[in-house]
Order: sequence, then structure tokens, then C-alpha cells
Amino acid sequence: MPKDRGKPSCEFNICEKSFSENGNLTKRKCNNTRKKQFCCNICGKSFSLRSSLTFHQRVHTEEKPYGCDICGKSFSVRGNLTSHRRVHTGEKPYRCDICGKSFSQNGNLTSHKRIHTGENPYCCDIFGKSFSVHTNLISHRRVHTGEKPYQCNICGKSFCQNASLTTHKRIHTGETPNHCGIRGKSFSQGNDLTKHKRIHTGQKPYHCDICGKSFSASGVLKSHQRTHTGEKPYHCGICGKSFSQSGTFISHKRIHTGEKPYPCNICGKSFSTKPFHCDICGKSFIRNNSLTSHQRIHTGEKPYQCDICSKSFSARGVLTSHQRTHAEEKPYHCDICGKSFSKSDALKSHKRIHTGEKPYCCNICGKSFAQGFDLTKHKRTHTGEKPYHCDVCGKSFSLSSSLTTHKRIH
Repeated sequence: MPKDRGKPSCEFNICEKSFSENGNLTKRKCNNTRKKQFCCNICGKSFSLRSSLTFHQRVHTEEKPYGCDICGKSFSVRGNLTSHRRVHTGEKPYRCDICGKSFSQNGNLTSHKRIHTGENPYCCDIFGKSFSVHTNLISHRRVHTGEKPYQCNICGKSFCQNASLTTHKRIHTGETPNHCGIRGKSFSQGNDLTKHKRIHTGQKPYHCDICGKSFSASGVLKSHQRTHTGEKPYHCGICGKSFSQSGTFISHKRIHTGEKPYPCNICGKSFSTKPFHCDICGKSFIRNNSLTSHQRIHTGEKPYQCDICSKSFSARGVLTSHQRTHAEEKPYHCDICGKSFSKSDALKSHKRIHTGEKPYCCNICGKSFAQGFDLTKHKRTHTGEKPYHCDVCGKSFSLSSSLTTHKRIH
């Protein structure tokens, strides 16, 4: 590449870099010719600047002198603290000049731009697969090596990705950080929340290629397809009987064991299966009122009506939350900054601004997010999904904001 006209360049044929000012060139000359005289007495690594050695030694000493005055988190480098503070302030100074999306870290912007360019600069030397983010390549390589560096300190199980370990630990802790903003139901895994939300939206993206019937979850589609193929993969080791559905198989085994885990809370009688069954989808429930609420998903019934705006809801709790929008009632208060909210899950989301907590982990690359919808958007960088379509030219986008920007062309 030709050097910039009028800019002085390095005369040592080391870096070929050009500079807009002679002062910067003088500094680079100094760095290129200076001996690496400052040596780490722990690992032996050498540096040309004392300050670089000081920064490096904190790797060994774990010294973190730069503390956040909001949440108390500490960092070994001042620049990392500056970046971290944006978690609290919400500042996003790095803006994509293609779609307008903003980021708090320059590195995140660089990775994001590869969505537009399609660039995948990180290539697996075994399989040849390419990735847009370096950490994705590192995670992928463990498929070949079998390495599982992330171990659960409770049960000892190991995982190849940190995000998988984080999700696994919720089995032990019972933590369910993925909250549905409509019903308030919580889940330990983000993909379970995604599937649950389809109950409210009615979305059924999985289609049977034999009969055309659609389903909200891939697992339900697989179960359905067995009605066509006759496959029965679940075998009873006691009597040899086979089943097409795991739930039916589990219920069957209780014939042999005599287990009756579902007691009636009225008469105390126990059952081997959940006694209340939905005659539309087959889902079972312990209580009849749970079945009644569930059936409204199929019927679309919304018996709870707001007496102010007449909007209707399928559950009483959702109506109660809605009514606060009229009364401007905000009973949930942040004990850090005093801001108030009408819904408890809105307060939970807000508090993460102060704590820096990011409970939503990508199970592909391990990146974490404070909000579930940010994880949903991020996953599209891996899947290539583009659910937002221009009704003028048909072009598709992964983000609604990108579609909005694009529509201005028309």
C-alpha cells in the first residue's frame, strides 16, 4: 500500500507506519530502537517502557488499583475502568455508520460491523470454518480437542464453554434470571424464555414437511413427526414396551415402580400422572385452575378487562400490572437511585445498570448481556436470522432499527 503523501514515515523499515506529525514519528523511532531493558522478574518477559512492565506485573500480582466508585468493581488498567463505567452511565460513544447502532466498546463496534461486511477473519485450521469473532473460534476449537476447561465446583461436571457452565449452575442454585415481561414467569435458560414468549405471540416457526402443521418449539415438531414415521425411541427396560413420547414413557415406568408423585390438594389422593389434561395439546397439570388458565392460550379468551381503556387480558395478574399504567402507580423503588417502576421485572432490569450484572449468556460465544432482548438480537450474529423485512423491496434485516434506517431510502 502506498504511503500517505506528505506524511513522514518510519525510516527503520520496521513498521512502515506513516504519521501526520513529526513528533509522533519521533516517539515511534524511540520505541523501535529502544532496547527492552525492563524485565519481569516472574516470567522473564521484557518491555521497552517501565510503565508497560508495571501494567504487566499486575497479571501476576492481581493488583487492581482502579476501583469503580458506583459498584466497587476493580481493574488493573485505567482504560478498563473507563470502559466499565459506561455500564452505569449508559454511554455508547462508538456508532456504526451503516445502521446507526451504538456501542460502549470500540471492539464491540468492530465485531458488529462484520454483520454488514460478512467478514469472518478467524479461521479454524482443522475444519476450515470461519468466524467473525475470535472468541467464537476459541470455543469452536474445543470441539476438536475435547477440552472442557470450565468445571462446576458443586458436582464436578465440565463444559467447553463458560456460558454452558453458567447455565448449568442454575440447576443447583435454582436461579431463574430470564423473565417474561407479560406474565412474569421466570426461566433458568434464555432459550426457554424465547419458546415461552411464543405462547403470547402465537409464533409457530417449525413446520412439518409432511402435513404442514406448525409448532412453536422444535422438540414438539420432532415428537409430532413420529406420528408419521411410527418411530418409538423410548424403550422400557422392564417390560420391553416402546413409546414415541418421553412423557408417556415416564408415566408408564410408574406402573412398575408404583410411584404416584402428584397429590390432590383437596382430598390428598395421589396420582402417577398429572390428572388434568389439555385436550388440544395434551399438556398436563396438577391443578384444574392451571389447566383453565392454560386453555386460554388456545381459545384466545381474555376474561379480565380494564375498566378504563377496555383492554382485555387472559390472566388477572397481567391486568393488575396494566392498570398501573393508568394510575401512574409505581410501587417498585430502586434503593440505589430512587427511581420507581410499575412492574417488578422492570425494577430488576433497571438494577443491573448499578450492579453491572449480565445474566443473559450466549451459549455460542459466551458473551453476556444485562437484558434478554439484547441477547436475542446478539444471537442473530451467529444464526444469520433476519426477521425484519422491507415491504417495498423485500430486503431483510436482523435489527428493526436497521430496517427503519433502510426505509428512508424509499
